[in-house]
Amino acid sequence: MSKPKQTITKSSREEKRAEFSNSARTGSGRKKVLLGLLLSTLGVGGYLAVNNLNGQDKQVKAISAVTGPAAVRIPLAELAGGQAKFFDYKTADNKQVRFFAMKSSDGVYRAALDACDVCWQAKKGYTQDGDDMVCRKCGRHFHSAKINEVTGGCNPMGLNRTVADGHLVINASDLEAGSTYF
Repeated sequence: MSKPKQTITKSSREEKRAEFSNSARTGSGRKKVLLGLLLSTLGVGGYLAVNNLNGQDKQVKAISAVTGPAAVRIPLAELAGGQAKFFDYKTADNKQVRFFAMKSSDGVYRAALDACDVCWQAKKGYTQDGDDMVCRKCGRHFHSAKINEVTGGCNPMGLNRTVADGHLVINASDLEAGSTYF
């Protein structure tokens, strides 16, 4: 038994063609929107990944030698709670020096470069784990109360600091000298 022939008229072909071309146009518009969303999501995700500093959220405050005084002044209130705060200092020759400051568990305000004598070339710095600062390159732990006390090796490179008028004060010249590690 043979199937009856289906008659296709010119107008039905044109209707089908129009139907497919309209859906193709709509699909093309959707593709552009989806591509735009994908690209912007990747861009934002990339930015966040790069600025997340190897998976550790660090609140980094930028400080500049050009606009700042001969010393960096960090309000002590920002350092309460034992959490290390990370900072970027821009030297006079536009080099970025990373350092951190904190109030250690023994109640002393401390500051150090985010680098050490051994692992500085990896440019990974430290992360905090409880009361310890941990080298991101070799994984060694350093108790916060030893910062500015123990030097050399993979210990954080301490910065001279004073406490005055409710601020932790670090001389800009010390940060400028630390630029060789960055």
